[in-house]
Amino acid sequence: MKMQKQNKRVAVLVGCNYPNTSNELHGCINDVLAMKETLVKRFGFDPNNIELLTDAPDSCSSLPTGANIKQALTNMVDGAEAGDVLFFHYSGHGTRIPSKKRAHPFRHEEAIVPCDFNLITDLDLRELVNKLPKGASLTIFSDSCHSGGLIDKEKEQIGPSSMVHQNTTLRGSDITPKTIPYDSILHHLSSLSKVNTTDMGSHLVELFGSEASLRFRLPLVDLDLLEQVMRPDEGILLSGCQADETSADMNEGGGRAYGAFSNAVQRVLEENPGRVSNAELVIMARKMLQSGGFEQHPCLYCSDDNARAAFLCQEQ
Repeated sequence: MKMQKQNKRVAVLVGCNYPNTSNELHGCINDVLAMKETLVKRFGFDPNNIELLTDAPDSCSSLPTGANIKQALTNMVDGAEAGDVLFFHYSGHGTRIPSKKRAHPFRHEEAIVPCDFNLITDLDLRELVNKLPKGASLTIFSDSCHSGGLIDKEKEQIGPSSMVHQNTTLRGSDITPKTIPYDSILHHLSSLSKVNTTDMGSHLVELFGSEASLRFRLPLVDLDLLEQVMRPDEGILLSGCQADETSADMNEGGGRAYGAFSNAVQRVLEENPGRVSNAELVIMARKMLQSGGFEQHPCLYCSDDNARAAFLCQEQ
């Protein structure tokens, strides 16, 4: 009798604290360590199928450089088969890049900032989702600034909020926005590349060559062609905020530090041990952040079916 093949549950978890730099955060590694425990205890992930990349000084894992993160994600997707559940959790800085497309709603593209500043953009994550085998799913959980829309052209389910909360009070001393401004990244890269230009792509290609983001390596015509072949897919994005917002890194001292969105999701999952859909998870995390005085609005981008589907396919 032939044994039924078990579907795999595979994760890549990336925490960037940027230690001993002007961009230092405190809670990002804690976020992914907490998520690893949740994946194993609640969602049935084998620890051997979870790859952890952090920039902790004493870490034995690979550094979360742009190349290492993309390689880990590529290996995960290339090894996937129908029915597999894939998960990518990123906690760290995000940034926005001026868009060359006039019709872009925010006139910017979204990106995450690995520890070496080799940006990973919304287009790189779109390419990854397009490579998924039919029947496999990829959930991207990004606790970073400007993370709404981080899978290029993914359908918005829970998106930008028009509400302005006048009565919220934030504790300013222990909050750091998880963003590095475009100009700061450009200055850092130009100091390394020694290229005299204000074009970020030129610096990234000079420094990282073929490891630079597709968004900077492909001509605009090819980018347009790539976007035209997009179709309904199994990509799911849970973002810590809207594309035009920042996400908070909390540092309460005594080792108690965390990303506000990551922490809210952990609390929602603890309070709801049964089935929670992707949409329910984002809505409850939004409410929890609002009640805590955070002016960030988590978003959900995916197909209609995946909005209703259970987070990480946990049906019970």
